[in-house]
Amino acid sequence: MSSVRVLVGTHKGAFVLTSDGKRKDWKVSGPFFAGIDVYHVKGSPVDPNRIYASQTSSWFGQVLQRSNDGGHTWEPVSNKFAYEGETGTHQWYDGTPHPWEFKRVWHLEPSLTDPDTVYAGIEDAAIFRSADGGQSWVELPGLRHHGTGPHWQPGAGGMCLHSIILDPSNSNRVFIAISAAGAFRTDDAGATWKPINRGLRSQYIPDPEAEVGHCVHHIAMHPDRPGILFMQKHWDVMRSDDAGDSWHEISGNLPTDFGFVIDIHAHEPETIYVVPIKSDSEHYPLDGSLRVYRSRTGGNEWEPLTAGLPQQNCYVNVLRDAMAVDSLDQCGIYFGTTGGQVYASADAGDTWTPIVRDLPSVLSVEVQTLP
Repeated sequence: MSSVRVLVGTHKGAFVLTSDGKRKDWKVSGPFFAGIDVYHVKGSPVDPNRIYASQTSSWFGQVLQRSNDGGHTWEPVSNKFAYEGETGTHQWYDGTPHPWEFKRVWHLEPSLTDPDTVYAGIEDAAIFRSADGGQSWVELPGLRHHGTGPHWQPGAGGMCLHSIILDPSNSNRVFIAISAAGAFRTDDAGATWKPINRGLRSQYIPDPEAEVGHCVHHIAMHPDRPGILFMQKHWDVMRSDDAGDSWHEISGNLPTDFGFVIDIHAHEPETIYVVPIKSDSEHYPLDGSLRVYRSRTGGNEWEPLTAGLPQQNCYVNVLRDAMAVDSLDQCGIYFGTTGGQVYASADAGDTWTPIVRDLPSVLSVEVQTLP
Protein backbone atom coordinates (compact mmCIF):
# COMPACT_ATOMS: atom_id res chain seq x y z
CA MET A 1 0.00 0.00 0.00
CA SER A 2 1.24 3.48 -0.85
CA SER A 3 2.06 5.92 1.92
CA VAL A 4 2.11 9.69 2.26
CA ARG A 5 4.72 12.16 3.48
CA VAL A 6 3.56 15.70 4.25
CA LEU A 7 6.32 18.33 4.38
CA VAL A 8 5.54 21.40 6.47
CA GLY A 9 7.54 24.63 6.63
CA THR A 10 6.85 26.94 9.56
CA HIS A 11 8.12 30.09 11.23
CA LYS A 12 10.07 27.94 13.70
CA GLY A 13 11.34 24.98 11.74
CA ALA A 14 10.25 22.17 9.43
CA PHE A 15 8.15 19.09 10.21
CA VAL A 16 7.65 15.80 8.41
CA LEU A 17 4.30 14.03 8.83
CA THR A 18 3.94 10.44 7.61
CA SER A 19 1.06 8.00 7.30
CA ASP A 20 0.06 4.88 5.41
CA GLY A 21 -2.46 4.91 2.59
CA LYS A 22 -5.41 5.04 4.98
CA ARG A 23 -4.22 8.46 6.22
CA LYS A 24 -5.77 8.07 9.67
CA ASP A 25 -2.75 7.79 11.97
CA TRP A 26 0.15 10.17 11.59
CA LYS A 27 3.71 10.30 12.88
CA VAL A 28 5.18 13.76 13.40
CA SER A 29 8.95 14.27 13.09
CA GLY A 30 10.72 17.53 13.85
CA PRO A 31 11.22 20.32 14.28
CA PHE A 32 14.17 20.39 11.94
CA PHE A 33 16.09 23.72 11.98
CA ALA A 34 14.16 24.58 15.15
CA GLY A 35 13.41 28.23 15.76
CA ILE A 36 14.26 29.30 12.19
CA ASP A 37 11.93 30.35 9.38
CA VAL A 38 11.52 27.59 6.81
CA TYR A 39 9.66 29.18 3.93
CA HIS A 40 9.33 26.09 1.76
CA VAL A 41 10.03 22.35 1.86
CA LYS A 42 9.53 20.24 -1.26
CA GLY A 43 10.51 16.75 -2.37
CA SER A 44 11.68 15.50 -5.73
CA PRO A 45 8.92 13.87 -7.83
CA VAL A 46 11.41 11.31 -9.18
CA ASP A 47 13.41 10.45 -6.03
CA PRO A 48 11.34 9.96 -2.87
CA ASN A 49 14.45 10.31 -0.71
CA ARG A 50 15.44 13.76 -1.98
CA ILE A 51 13.93 16.81 -0.25
CA TYR A 52 14.95 20.46 -0.35
CA ALA A 53 14.24 23.10 2.30
CA SER A 54 14.63 26.89 2.36
CA GLN A 55 15.89 28.09 5.75
CA THR A 56 16.37 31.77 6.49
CA SER A 57 17.08 33.89 9.55
CA SER A 58 18.30 37.35 10.44
CA TRP A 59 21.35 35.79 12.13
CA PHE A 60 22.55 33.31 9.51
CA GLY A 61 20.92 34.56 6.32
CA GLN A 62 19.73 32.12 3.67
CA VAL A 63 20.71 28.46 3.91
CA LEU A 64 19.47 25.74 1.57
CA GLN A 65 19.09 22.37 3.24
CA ARG A 66 18.94 18.98 1.49
CA SER A 67 17.90 15.55 2.69
CA ASN A 68 18.87 12.37 0.86
CA ASP A 69 16.95 10.01 3.15
CA GLY A 70 13.38 11.26 3.13
CA GLY A 71 13.84 13.92 5.78
CA HIS A 72 15.51 11.85 8.51
CA THR A 73 18.78 13.76 8.23
CA TRP A 74 19.73 17.02 6.56
CA GLU A 75 22.84 18.75 5.24
CA PRO A 76 23.35 22.40 4.31
CA VAL A 77 24.17 23.05 0.68
CA SER A 78 25.26 26.24 -1.03
CA ASN A 79 23.77 29.56 0.02
CA LYS A 80 25.57 31.41 -2.77
CA PHE A 81 22.96 33.19 -4.84
CA ALA A 82 24.29 36.05 -6.92
CA TYR A 83 22.35 38.19 -9.35
CA GLU A 84 23.95 38.07 -12.78
CA GLY A 85 25.51 41.25 -14.17
CA GLU A 86 24.39 44.74 -13.27
CA THR A 87 21.49 44.48 -10.87
CA GLY A 88 19.90 47.85 -11.64
CA THR A 89 16.76 49.01 -9.84
CA HIS A 90 13.05 48.39 -9.57
CA GLN A 91 10.22 50.43 -8.09
CA TRP A 92 9.51 50.61 -4.38
CA TYR A 93 6.11 51.16 -2.74
CA ASP A 94 6.17 54.90 -3.44
CA GLY A 95 7.41 54.47 -7.01
CA THR A 96 10.98 55.54 -6.27
CA PRO A 97 13.94 53.47 -7.53
CA HIS A 98 15.20 50.73 -5.24
CA PRO A 99 18.26 48.50 -5.78
CA TRP A 100 17.73 44.77 -6.25
CA GLU A 101 18.49 43.01 -2.98
CA PHE A 102 18.68 39.29 -2.25
CA LYS A 103 16.59 38.56 0.86
CA ARG A 104 15.37 34.96 0.91
CA VAL A 105 14.27 31.91 -1.06
CA TRP A 106 10.47 31.71 -1.09
CA HIS A 107 9.88 28.66 -3.27
CA LEU A 108 11.79 25.55 -4.37
CA GLU A 109 10.70 23.55 -7.39
CA PRO A 110 12.56 20.27 -8.05
CA SER A 111 12.84 19.07 -11.63
CA LEU A 112 10.25 16.61 -12.96
CA THR A 113 13.02 14.34 -14.32
CA ASP A 114 16.27 14.90 -12.39
CA PRO A 115 16.55 14.97 -8.57
CA ASP A 116 19.73 17.08 -8.77
CA THR A 117 18.07 19.89 -10.70
CA VAL A 118 16.00 22.36 -8.69
CA TYR A 119 14.71 25.88 -9.26
CA ALA A 120 14.50 28.62 -6.63
CA GLY A 121 12.21 31.65 -6.59
CA ILE A 122 13.61 34.45 -4.48
CA GLU A 123 12.97 37.92 -3.09
CA ASP A 124 13.74 40.41 -4.67
CA ALA A 125 12.10 38.58 -7.54
CA ALA A 126 14.41 36.38 -9.60
CA ILE A 127 14.65 32.73 -10.56
CA PHE A 128 17.73 30.54 -10.04
CA ARG A 129 18.55 26.98 -11.07
CA SER A 130 20.91 24.38 -9.63
CA ALA A 131 21.97 21.31 -11.59
CA ASP A 132 24.05 19.73 -8.82
CA GLY A 133 21.63 19.20 -5.98
CA GLY A 134 21.86 22.73 -4.65
CA GLN A 135 25.65 22.98 -4.44
CA SER A 136 25.76 25.87 -6.92
CA TRP A 137 23.17 28.24 -8.32
CA VAL A 138 22.88 30.26 -11.52
CA GLU A 139 20.34 32.98 -12.17
CA LEU A 140 18.14 32.79 -15.25
CA PRO A 141 18.64 36.51 -15.89
CA GLY A 142 16.23 36.83 -18.79
CA LEU A 143 13.38 37.25 -16.32
CA ARG A 144 14.79 40.07 -14.20
CA HIS A 145 16.28 41.77 -17.27
CA HIS A 146 12.94 41.71 -19.06
CA GLY A 147 12.10 45.24 -20.14
CA THR A 148 9.39 45.56 -17.49
CA GLY A 149 11.69 44.66 -14.57
CA PRO A 150 12.32 48.25 -13.42
CA HIS A 151 8.56 48.71 -13.02
CA TRP A 152 8.02 45.77 -10.68
CA GLN A 153 7.22 46.65 -7.10
CA PRO A 154 6.66 44.67 -3.92
CA GLY A 155 3.37 43.52 -2.52
CA ALA A 156 2.69 43.72 1.20
CA GLY A 157 4.77 40.58 1.77
CA GLY A 158 7.68 41.73 -0.35
CA MET A 159 8.54 41.33 -4.03
CA CYS A 160 8.73 37.56 -4.00
CA LEU A 161 8.81 35.02 -6.80
CA HIS A 162 6.53 32.51 -5.11
CA SER A 163 5.19 30.18 -7.81
CA ILE A 164 7.17 28.03 -10.27
CA ILE A 165 5.40 25.55 -12.55
CA LEU A 166 7.34 23.22 -14.84
CA ASP A 167 5.47 22.03 -17.93
CA PRO A 168 5.67 18.19 -18.12
CA SER A 169 4.96 18.26 -21.86
CA ASN A 170 7.62 20.84 -22.74
CA SER A 171 10.90 20.99 -20.84
CA ASN A 172 11.59 24.48 -22.16
CA ARG A 173 8.40 25.96 -20.74
CA VAL A 174 8.21 27.37 -17.19
CA PHE A 175 5.52 29.53 -15.59
CA ILE A 176 6.25 31.83 -12.64
CA ALA A 177 4.35 34.41 -10.59
CA ILE A 178 5.62 37.44 -8.69
CA SER A 179 3.98 39.63 -6.07
CA ALA A 180 3.32 42.31 -7.22
CA ALA A 181 4.39 42.10 -10.86
CA GLY A 182 2.20 39.30 -12.24
CA ALA A 183 2.68 36.03 -14.10
CA PHE A 184 5.36 35.29 -16.70
CA ARG A 185 6.22 32.41 -19.05
CA THR A 186 9.35 31.23 -20.80
CA ASP A 187 9.28 28.95 -23.82
CA ASP A 188 13.07 28.71 -24.23
CA ALA A 189 14.25 27.37 -20.85
CA GLY A 190 14.58 30.80 -19.27
CA ALA A 191 16.48 32.72 -21.91
CA THR A 192 13.53 35.02 -22.55
CA TRP A 193 10.25 35.65 -20.73
CA LYS A 194 6.91 37.25 -21.55
CA PRO A 195 4.31 38.70 -19.20
CA ILE A 196 1.09 36.65 -19.28
CA ASN A 197 -1.37 38.99 -17.58
CA ARG A 198 -3.90 39.86 -20.29
CA GLY A 199 -7.37 39.78 -18.77
CA LEU A 200 -6.19 40.62 -15.24
CA ARG A 201 -7.58 43.79 -13.73
CA SER A 202 -6.25 45.40 -10.54
CA GLN A 203 -8.03 48.46 -9.25
CA TYR A 204 -5.17 49.74 -7.08
CA ILE A 205 -2.61 50.36 -9.83
CA PRO A 206 -2.48 53.40 -12.16
CA ASP A 207 -3.48 51.34 -15.21
CA PRO A 208 -5.84 48.58 -13.98
CA GLU A 209 -5.13 46.47 -17.08
CA ALA A 210 -1.38 47.08 -17.28
CA GLU A 211 1.03 44.54 -18.74
CA VAL A 212 2.68 44.15 -15.31
CA GLY A 213 1.95 45.29 -11.76
CA HIS A 214 -0.73 42.77 -10.76
CA CYS A 215 -0.55 41.11 -7.36
CA VAL A 216 -0.80 37.40 -8.16
CA HIS A 217 -0.92 35.24 -5.04
CA HIS A 218 -0.59 31.75 -6.52
CA ILE A 219 -0.95 29.80 -9.76
CA ALA A 220 -1.65 26.11 -10.32
CA MET A 221 -1.66 23.68 -13.23
CA HIS A 222 -2.76 20.05 -13.59
CA PRO A 223 0.06 18.01 -15.18
CA ASP A 224 -2.36 16.31 -17.58
CA ARG A 225 -3.47 19.67 -19.01
CA PRO A 226 -0.43 21.96 -19.16
CA GLY A 227 -2.24 24.57 -21.26
CA ILE A 228 -4.79 25.31 -18.51
CA LEU A 229 -3.82 27.45 -15.53
CA PHE A 230 -5.71 28.59 -12.44
CA MET A 231 -4.83 31.67 -10.43
CA GLN A 232 -5.69 33.14 -7.04
CA LYS A 233 -5.12 36.84 -7.44
CA HIS A 234 -5.11 39.54 -4.76
CA TRP A 235 -8.79 39.78 -5.62
CA ASP A 236 -10.39 37.39 -8.17
CA VAL A 237 -9.98 33.72 -8.99
CA MET A 238 -8.90 33.40 -12.62
CA ARG A 239 -8.49 30.78 -15.33
CA SER A 240 -6.46 30.59 -18.54
CA ASP A 241 -7.12 28.06 -21.31
CA ASP A 242 -4.23 29.16 -23.51
CA ALA A 243 -1.11 28.78 -21.34
CA GLY A 244 -1.55 32.21 -19.78
CA ASP A 245 -1.96 34.26 -22.95
CA SER A 246 -5.36 35.37 -21.65
CA TRP A 247 -7.33 35.04 -18.42
CA HIS A 248 -10.97 35.20 -17.39
CA GLU A 249 -12.56 35.40 -13.96
CA ILE A 250 -14.16 32.28 -12.40
CA SER A 251 -14.95 33.61 -8.90
CA GLY A 252 -18.64 32.85 -9.47
CA ASN A 253 -20.58 32.37 -6.23
CA LEU A 254 -17.62 32.57 -3.83
CA PRO A 255 -18.54 34.66 -0.75
CA THR A 256 -15.30 36.59 -1.22
CA ASP A 257 -12.69 36.14 -3.92
CA PHE A 258 -9.71 37.32 -1.89
CA GLY A 259 -7.32 34.57 -0.83
CA PHE A 260 -3.82 33.21 -1.19
CA VAL A 261 -3.92 29.53 -2.12
CA ILE A 262 -5.30 27.51 -5.04
CA ASP A 263 -4.82 23.85 -5.94
CA ILE A 264 -6.21 21.11 -8.20
CA HIS A 265 -7.48 17.56 -7.56
CA ALA A 266 -4.87 14.98 -8.62
CA HIS A 267 -7.24 13.02 -10.88
CA GLU A 268 -9.92 15.56 -11.80
CA PRO A 269 -8.41 18.51 -13.69
CA GLU A 270 -11.64 20.50 -13.44
CA THR A 271 -11.85 20.18 -9.64
CA ILE A 272 -10.12 23.08 -7.91
CA TYR A 273 -9.82 24.31 -4.33
CA VAL A 274 -9.49 27.75 -2.75
CA VAL A 275 -9.71 29.15 0.78
CA PRO A 276 -11.46 32.54 0.72
CA ILE A 277 -10.29 35.16 3.23
CA LYS A 278 -12.41 38.13 4.28
CA SER A 279 -10.37 40.91 2.69
CA ASP A 280 -6.92 42.27 1.93
CA SER A 281 -6.90 44.04 5.30
CA GLU A 282 -8.57 41.26 7.33
CA HIS A 283 -6.66 38.08 6.66
CA TYR A 284 -9.03 35.59 8.25
CA PRO A 285 -12.08 33.56 7.17
CA LEU A 286 -15.38 35.33 6.62
CA ASP A 287 -17.50 35.26 9.81
CA GLY A 288 -14.73 33.35 11.62
CA SER A 289 -15.79 30.19 9.76
CA LEU A 290 -12.99 28.18 8.12
CA ARG A 291 -14.24 26.91 4.78
CA VAL A 292 -12.47 25.38 1.82
CA TYR A 293 -14.38 25.95 -1.41
CA ARG A 294 -14.39 23.37 -4.19
CA SER A 295 -15.45 23.73 -7.79
CA ARG A 296 -16.00 20.56 -9.83
CA THR A 297 -16.65 22.58 -12.98
CA GLY A 298 -13.37 24.42 -13.37
CA GLY A 299 -14.70 27.50 -11.63
CA ASN A 300 -17.80 29.73 -11.30
CA GLU A 301 -19.81 27.11 -9.35
CA TRP A 302 -18.39 26.63 -5.86
CA GLU A 303 -19.43 24.60 -2.81
CA PRO A 304 -18.24 25.13 0.79
CA LEU A 305 -16.47 22.23 2.48
CA THR A 306 -16.82 22.52 6.24
CA ALA A 307 -17.11 19.05 7.82
CA GLY A 308 -14.41 18.80 10.51
CA LEU A 309 -13.31 22.45 10.19
CA PRO A 310 -13.96 25.07 12.91
CA GLN A 311 -17.07 27.07 12.06
CA GLN A 312 -16.86 29.78 14.69
CA ASN A 313 -14.21 31.95 16.30
CA CYS A 314 -11.58 30.91 13.76
CA TYR A 315 -9.28 33.72 12.65
CA VAL A 316 -6.38 31.96 10.96
CA ASN A 317 -5.01 32.46 7.46
CA VAL A 318 -3.87 29.95 4.83
CA LEU A 319 -0.80 31.21 3.00
CA ARG A 320 0.02 30.86 -0.68
CA ASP A 321 2.14 27.66 -0.50
CA ALA A 322 0.17 26.04 2.30
CA MET A 323 -2.07 23.62 0.35
CA ALA A 324 -1.17 20.43 -1.51
CA VAL A 325 -2.70 17.20 -2.81
CA ASP A 326 -1.55 13.59 -2.87
CA SER A 327 -1.99 11.23 -5.82
CA LEU A 328 -3.60 8.24 -4.11
CA ASP A 329 -6.69 6.76 -5.77
CA GLN A 330 -8.91 8.68 -3.35
CA CYS A 331 -7.19 12.04 -3.63
CA GLY A 332 -6.10 13.61 -0.35
CA ILE A 333 -6.10 17.38 0.21
CA TYR A 334 -3.92 19.05 2.86
CA PHE A 335 -3.55 22.60 4.12
CA GLY A 336 -1.87 24.41 7.01
CA THR A 337 -2.84 27.56 8.87
CA THR A 338 -1.13 30.46 10.56
CA GLY A 339 -2.58 29.04 13.79
CA GLY A 340 -0.34 25.96 13.47
CA GLN A 341 -2.95 23.38 12.41
CA VAL A 342 -2.49 21.04 9.45
CA TYR A 343 -5.77 19.65 8.14
CA ALA A 344 -6.15 16.63 5.89
CA SER A 345 -9.02 15.22 3.86
CA ALA A 346 -8.75 11.64 2.58
CA ASP A 347 -11.95 12.04 0.53
CA ALA A 348 -11.19 14.97 -1.76
CA GLY A 349 -12.42 17.55 0.72
CA ASP A 350 -15.74 16.08 1.87
CA THR A 351 -14.46 15.72 5.44
CA TRP A 352 -11.44 17.13 7.27
CA THR A 353 -9.30 16.09 10.24
CA PRO A 354 -6.54 18.04 12.00
CA ILE A 355 -3.54 15.72 11.68
CA VAL A 356 -1.40 17.95 13.90
CA ARG A 357 -2.14 21.02 16.03
CA ASP A 358 -0.18 23.76 17.71
CA LEU A 359 2.74 23.92 15.32
CA PRO A 360 4.31 27.32 14.69
CA SER A 361 2.60 29.37 12.00
CA VAL A 362 2.56 27.27 8.82
CA LEU A 363 4.24 28.77 5.76
CA SER A 364 4.09 25.85 3.34
CA VAL A 365 2.63 22.38 2.89
CA GLU A 366 3.80 19.90 0.26
CA VAL A 367 3.09 16.20 -0.21
CA GLN A 368 5.00 13.19 -1.48
CA THR A 369 3.05 10.06 -2.40
CA LEU A 370 5.37 7.13 -1.73
CA PRO A 371 5.27 3.60 -3.17
